[in-house]
Amino acid sequence: MSDPVADSVQQEILARIDRGRLVKTVIEAVSISSPTGDELEIAEWMRDTLEALDLDVRLQEVEEGRANVLGTWAGAGGGPTLMFNGHMDTSYSGAEPWLRGIPGFRPEGFEEDGYIYGLGVANMKGALCCYLEALRALQDAGVRLRGDLLIAAVAGEIEKTQYGDEFRGRLYRGYSAGSRHLVQHGGVADICILGEPTEHKIVLAHFGAMWARISTHGPFIHTAFSRERQQENSIRRMQDVIAAVDRFIPEWEAEMQHEGVPAMANIGAVQGGMAWRASRTPRQTDLFLDLRVPPRVPMATARRRFLDFVRELAERHPEHDIDGEVYLTAPGAEVGEGDVVVAAVDAAHKVVNGREPERDIVHWYSDASALTRYGIQTVNYGTASGLPSAEKGENVEIDGLINVTKVYALAAAQLCGVDR
Repeated sequence: MSDPVADSVQQEILARIDRGRLVKTVIEAVSISSPTGDELEIAEWMRDTLEALDLDVRLQEVEEGRANVLGTWAGAGGGPTLMFNGHMDTSYSGAEPWLRGIPGFRPEGFEEDGYIYGLGVANMKGALCCYLEALRALQDAGVRLRGDLLIAAVAGEIEKTQYGDEFRGRLYRGYSAGSRHLVQHGGVADICILGEPTEHKIVLAHFGAMWARISTHGPFIHTAFSRERQQENSIRRMQDVIAAVDRFIPEWEAEMQHEGVPAMANIGAVQGGMAWRASRTPRQTDLFLDLRVPPRVPMATARRRFLDFVRELAERHPEHDIDGEVYLTAPGAEVGEGDVVVAAVDAAHKVVNGREPERDIVHWYSDASALTRYGIQTVNYGTASGLPSAEKGENVEIDGLINVTKVYALAAAQLCGVDR
């Protein structure tokens, strides 16, 4: 890590953070619709914003209708390169029927009672705007960094994937689609701070995800002839599978622990039959699982463990014609307690909050998965999660955004080094 930044320089940087400017920027970003697959408009907004700050900016086309933005604030030389990385896509579009009437799930940002509401404000447009304000504060304070500072705004991080013939195309390409493109096309750094909402804690590790299918099969029978053949219905056969999965999940969670934190697993979907033709039994019923995998367990190992379970299940119930597959693997990530990025965020957080941040190991996924595999030392550290309120939806406290911005600015000065 670079030499400590003088207290006078730190205070000058902190004094340049502008609350009103940050709030305006966040509301502006949240008010641009950007569900997974449709990130181009906000990417163009990020490009224009970074260019106005005199950064060298590249718009990386990930595919038609979506792009990454990579802005570089060149340093004087002699320091490491720091990346601020954040995704632009939102978990929802805001048009979903179950979100109607909830203002915080609309791509229309607004401020109320010390909070900003709007789709994506917590996950994670607020952090993207904190990066921008941290950069502005460094520039306004007249700071020249030694190392380069990169701001990467990426597409397609949200936990989504293509499946089958129905769910295809860019709307379903998440799970680090943008960050994988970023690092493959030159967007690399020594260190990265990733502003996922962490409740102001340093996330030392996050689990990966493995999505899998188990299917049962049976004959296609008309209701009129089904009385004596109910046991052949693939949906009824799935009941045996679900019972076995209920026993398997606690075994998985105990076996796939990380540093004493058990894994998680969930039945995410069931599909079978045709609603428009309920007079027929389905030939196939599918059960879909989300199995969380610790960062030190290879995905191939986790895959074998699951497929062994499927084989055992098929042998136990040969009449059910059971099969299975793994259709998504997204590895976890971790950062070391002694790594320089952790030390820098620790020190900056202590300056801002008067104490060191807590640590956490989480089960959600982040783009650290892709970045760490390119040797980029990456830590997740951000605001409160803004867990949606039933009445108002997604939100983030403005004071939290301000504090995180201060930490980002001070950590950048410490990690890159100050050339003055």
